[in-house]
Amino acid sequence: MVGVSHLAGNKRRLVFAYYITGHGFGHATRVVDVVRHLVAAGHDVHVVTGAPDFVFTSDIQSPNLHIRKVLLDCGAVQADALTVDRLASLEKYSQTAVVPRASILATEVEWLNSIKADLVVSDVVPVACRAAADAGIRSVCVTNFSWDFIYAEYVMAAGLNHRSIVWQIAEDYSHCEFLLRLPGYCPMPAFRDVIDVPLVVRRIHKSRSEVRKELGIAEDVKVVIFNFGGQPAGWKLREEWLPAGWLCLVCGASDSQILPPNFIRLPKDAYTPDLIAASDCMLGKIGYGTVSEALAYKLPFVFVRRDYFNEEPFLRNMLEYYHGGVEMIRRDLLVGHWKPYLERALKISPCYEGGINGGEVAALILQETAAGKNYSSDKLSGARRLRDAIVLGYQLQRAPGRDICIPDWYLLAENEVGLRPAVAENEITGNISLVEAHIEDFEILHGDLHGLPDTMAFLKSLSSLHFETDSGKGTEKRLMRERAAAAALFDWEEEIYIARAPGRLDVMGGIADYSGSLVLQMPIREACHVAVQTNHPSKHKLWKHAEARQQATGQGPILQIVSFGSELSNRAPTFDMDLSDFLDGDKPISYEEAFKYFSQDPSQKWASYVAGTILVLMIELGVRFTESISILVSSAVPEGKGVSSSASVEVATMSAIAAAYGLNIDSRKLAILCQKVENRVVGAPCGVMDQMASACGEANKLLAMVCQPAEVKELVNIPTHIRFWGIDSGIRHSVGGTDYGSVRIGAFMGRKMIKSAANALLSQSPNNTPSQEVDEVNSDENDESEMNLFEAEAELDYLCNLTTHRFEAVYAKQLPESILGEAFLNKYIDHNDTVTTIDPNRNYAVKAPAKHPVYEDFRVKAFKALLTAATTDEQLSALGELMYQCHYSYSDCGLGSDGTDRLVKLVQEIQHRPSRDGQPSLLGAKITGGGSGGTVCVIGRNCLRSSEEILEIQRRYKAATGHLPFIFEGSSPGAGKFGYLKIRRKIDSSLKN
Repeated sequence: MVGVSHLAGNKRRLVFAYYITGHGFGHATRVVDVVRHLVAAGHDVHVVTGAPDFVFTSDIQSPNLHIRKVLLDCGAVQADALTVDRLASLEKYSQTAVVPRASILATEVEWLNSIKADLVVSDVVPVACRAAADAGIRSVCVTNFSWDFIYAEYVMAAGLNHRSIVWQIAEDYSHCEFLLRLPGYCPMPAFRDVIDVPLVVRRIHKSRSEVRKELGIAEDVKVVIFNFGGQPAGWKLREEWLPAGWLCLVCGASDSQILPPNFIRLPKDAYTPDLIAASDCMLGKIGYGTVSEALAYKLPFVFVRRDYFNEEPFLRNMLEYYHGGVEMIRRDLLVGHWKPYLERALKISPCYEGGINGGEVAALILQETAAGKNYSSDKLSGARRLRDAIVLGYQLQRAPGRDICIPDWYLLAENEVGLRPAVAENEITGNISLVEAHIEDFEILHGDLHGLPDTMAFLKSLSSLHFETDSGKGTEKRLMRERAAAAALFDWEEEIYIARAPGRLDVMGGIADYSGSLVLQMPIREACHVAVQTNHPSKHKLWKHAEARQQATGQGPILQIVSFGSELSNRAPTFDMDLSDFLDGDKPISYEEAFKYFSQDPSQKWASYVAGTILVLMIELGVRFTESISILVSSAVPEGKGVSSSASVEVATMSAIAAAYGLNIDSRKLAILCQKVENRVVGAPCGVMDQMASACGEANKLLAMVCQPAEVKELVNIPTHIRFWGIDSGIRHSVGGTDYGSVRIGAFMGRKMIKSAANALLSQSPNNTPSQEVDEVNSDENDESEMNLFEAEAELDYLCNLTTHRFEAVYAKQLPESILGEAFLNKYIDHNDTVTTIDPNRNYAVKAPAKHPVYEDFRVKAFKALLTAATTDEQLSALGELMYQCHYSYSDCGLGSDGTDRLVKLVQEIQHRPSRDGQPSLLGAKITGGGSGGTVCVIGRNCLRSSEEILEIQRRYKAATGHLPFIFEGSSPGAGKFGYLKIRRKIDSSLKN
């Protein structure tokens, strides 16, 4: 062990410049322990920070400590106590560190030279490393994560226009000589070399009994420390939230906050480590400081997950690996359902036995580096950086469901490199022999696998779950939380129902679906699998907190859901609720109440797509759910790419529930019910085509349907000489986004204006003589057919029932380019769309959103007719041209994006460049679905050259944007064609006797 004497052994007085990021107090508190050892060794330490002085002075009283109040980065901007605003974080970092970069560097170089710094240490301010290099001073970073890793995901989700930030941060870090890497680390490929150090934690000043005596708390009283900086606004803590006889020590409470008698307000400068040592458990949000101190002092930690804190999954995995954590559902935190979690915390035994002298170890390395020693780690730096780069790419390019956990070979100790439990790419591409043995573990009582490799892989995953259940405690540490929860979800001796629903590629039609257009949709290869089991409430296996809630409120049916892939999206992997929450007396609650219910906890909003199917069945079909339900969701349909990931989850879930309850719901009706889930429970104003394609589609066919509301016309065979691809732009799409919703509102406004204009034209003359506008269309004022057209248009149900020539001749000039919501409401009262609401203060485009579906319906009909026509160059050219026209019409509506425009331009460049035979292989492309990012659909010849050109587009897009697009190719059957599987685990014949 490194001792202080080793530090004191250096007789030269060194000067350190220690930069601390502006992201919370956790970085400052861990720096304290490193700085304490450096100061104790007689060195000068200049701390550059935005944290309050007391964070340092409560543990270090020395003239050698110098605090300089400067903030050179901003960390993550929080929308609330539990959620990061990703776009705001990028924008604030740009204003804090990018715009003034030149002046920052000049100032820091001058300051570093003025203090004659021997070494620059950063935790983990990027520009500090570059400033050190410019000043000719060595630099070292000490951290468990880096901002290039954190911000990279923000860029992918919130706007590629900020991607240069990530490259600049990584370049800054590359000037650092090496990284002192703390436990619970993320991938950090920017650093040239790495040295691992133990946990860095602050020391304890007082014993448990001393602290309790000062606070007037008896030794036998149970105490929880509420370490939750930035409590939700307006939140009131209540006495009944704690178990009887418990006390709660509250950190960070405002002076004006009224606390119940069993809650104790702590001073702002209270020394947390002493309070942790005096407590029986901690309740808070995960950060390095809270996790490291909880593990070091073996304090059970009840934690609440936060949204978009991307270092959190790695810290959480470390906490759970050492049996130190109990996750509390955010909803239960906010409503005060604390008791079962606190009581559960007292039953766990944290088992961290690693070193906690990281501050001392780090200080020695920093001292020797500042004195001139050259450090190199005992690891292969190149291999480590490559591994980190792979995992960083894995984090950014992942498709939820493709991998069900962060790779074991990364998370576990580096001498325990192993394989991931599921490598979905191999599974998807059809390595069937590997899963056959696992399929043999189940008896298939109903249904057919249809030869689908992903279904076989899902059964393999289920099989591994029940093996994990049987394998005992030896493997418990290695289980990801979602797998551990899933392993305990089912009674493996009882029947399980499985459904499968694919995503879809929007070939033609897109947003015109809500205006009644004909649409052409192709079910893609990627799909969602859902497994459902029902049990009597008395026999249902319950999670601990759900069991405690049942004991408190009385036994009744309960819903438990596990979502594979949730850890990758940093959302809660489990959800549970009493099914009685869906009842108001004997009747189902309203959709509005359900929307509010699921909006309480953003980290569990995903559950509304799943649980919402149950409420819709209750309301629309009168189904009564008296049994408890367990649901496992595993989706390989990537989220936010415009390929209907949400529809696939809804359709698969409702299909599995219908099978489990013996409900005979045809595919069309099931799709319409699932649309209600998304419109009314989730609150996303989508049309019905997504759910119809997922439910009614067939492999290698285009589902042709008229969305009035959902009439399947036919399944159109894709000609063998034609092929479709989807290319992901990397810009996240959401039908719940404001752009999609405002365009939809504009279209419905346009329809209302057209109907009003038609009525005005009918009533303008006492003899029903059309107005001057009609004269421009037809010189015969008494033409009865003209009057019939106006009558029909006055009752227009769908914009797509209006022909293009009637739109241009009669109504186009009467539609405004845009209108203020208030002005529209004053004149027309309502836009007659039940799933959107007009904001009176917002300006809405009208003409372009109304024109698009009228013309799109015509384009789709022409496209469908051409698909079945004779094969000619003209046919292929016309198909591509129709897709291009659709793409530019989206842009006119305001639903384009830089990424999708770039992809379409790349297709055009390749299409028009000279070729040997003079015939292009790629023919056309268009943005899909709700627009504003997502995926581009490409049409081309079914030949090798076109596939090579798609890969060329992928490479060129990555070179230009830094994002490697996901390519969708291939097709698979919809949920109706798949049906359902009913399985049961086989009983070992040796156990029967």
